[in-house]
Amino acid sequence: MTPLTLTSLADLKSLDVDTIIDVRAPSEFAEDHIPGAINLPVLSDHERAEVGTVYTRVSPFKARKIGGALVAQNTAHHLQTALAGKDGGWQPLVYCWRGGQRSGAFATILDQVGWRVRLLQGGYQSYRREVVKSLYDTQFSHRITLIAGGTGTAKTALLHHLADAGAQMLDLEGLAEHRGSLFGGIKSNQPAQKMFETRVAAALAALDPAKTTFIEAESSKIGQRIVPPALWAAMITADRIQISAPIDARSRFLCRAYADLTEDKAHLGHLIDQLRPYHSADIIALWHAQATKGEWQALAAGLITAHYDPRYAKSAASAQPAAQTIELSDLDDATLAKAAKRLAGGSTQGHVSAAAG
Repeated sequence: MTPLTLTSLADLKSLDVDTIIDVRAPSEFAEDHIPGAINLPVLSDHERAEVGTVYTRVSPFKARKIGGALVAQNTAHHLQTALAGKDGGWQPLVYCWRGGQRSGAFATILDQVGWRVRLLQGGYQSYRREVVKSLYDTQFSHRITLIAGGTGTAKTALLHHLADAGAQMLDLEGLAEHRGSLFGGIKSNQPAQKMFETRVAAALAALDPAKTTFIEAESSKIGQRIVPPALWAAMITADRIQISAPIDARSRFLCRAYADLTEDKAHLGHLIDQLRPYHSADIIALWHAQATKGEWQALAAGLITAHYDPRYAKSAASAQPAAQTIELSDLDDATLAKAAKRLAGGSTQGHVSAAAG
């Protein structure tokens, strides 16, 4: 059994193992884990709570005795199921919360089987410290350019076209599983804040700091997830590229991008009701009527002009001036791909007009 000391997140990129195994309880794994790890818990959530109760109310010895038996049983189960097909050359990395008893017991058994096991010193906590260091305690080293624009200007879609064109990009909304507005929730729950930060750190570690990375201009929160401070500080002062498109094009794009909302009119109505503090009863009633009738483009256009654009104009007034403006006649894929190719080619100044097709 060989110990591994993590000195930076880059160590994980060159790690010579076949499988990373997190032996913590499922709830711990769900909150956050090393990217690519699988969960083979040696104690379930219920078992972990039971052992903890015995530890505090009875005795540490009794708790270790019960815990040892449970760890042995669960490890046996994993050997007979998830690990049954692994041959003698398989090399795992094992970790738990602090790199202590749970991972040590599991790794010892795997080592006795004959596998070349690596054990992460300090466990998950050592990994978490490196994430915090990179996103909280270290000056941001990547060169970033923000893609800015009002709601419905296809900024996220443009990011992915930029990636297709060979540019570097970071999709914060994708990592946060939220589209960044009241209507931006996705059917899956957002990841925990720690998991969001793990995703951001892993994505940044895979990028070349010397090359420009395109990021969508966001607020400091995406849904309920907070953009890490080092990244947010860099975003505030980053160069901005402004995307502009006609209301008709933006409303049509929103109808495509938010098609999932049209499938649940009750939920959509609930979201519209949350806008009551900002708009008259007549406007809210109109939007409800449009949603009931399925007049999606009219509803999208009304939300853009009456709600989102005024708020965007207010926030944009305090932001960095745009280094470049791109006017798009439509937001079809062909037009976005054309604009992305031009941006990926290195144009960073001036005023660009991209016609359809």
